[in-house]
Amino acid sequence: MKKLIDLLNKQVANFGVLYTKFHNFHWFVYGKHFVTYHDFFEKLYDEAAENLDAVAERVLMLGGKPLASLKEFLENTSIVEATKQFTVDEMLKETLSDFQKINSEIQETIQVGQELGDEVTVDLLIGIAKDLQKHIWFIESMLK
Repeated sequence: MKKLIDLLNKQVANFGVLYTKFHNFHWFVYGKHFVTYHDFFEKLYDEAAENLDAVAERVLMLGGKPLASLKEFLENTSIVEATKQFTVDEMLKETLSDFQKINSEIQETIQVGQELGDEVTVDLLIGIAKDLQKHIWFIESMLK
């Protein structure tokens, strides 16, 4: 169970960092399609907050302790926070890369959950993966 909790906490960290990263993109997006991208990144940070909460609560249900500080998020995340201003294309490429990385990690976590017979965690993660894969498809289409 410890391995599953550790893998889930990595996603707590990832969604915590994404929450801030998507705010950065939301605030600093510019250009002729400003409203479209401003709204897009708002949707993504809202979704990151929901995923952060759902995964952290699952860690608690499993008897673990979710990561709960920015310091812990940054020490445990597998993505890079936004520390500079990006163009819209760079924002989309960063988001795509982050979602691909997280989706891959979630697939690994699903396997561990299945091995442990934890159908509830697996169900939660499949739902998150479904949304991530749709975002990946959308962003790949936007970048063409």
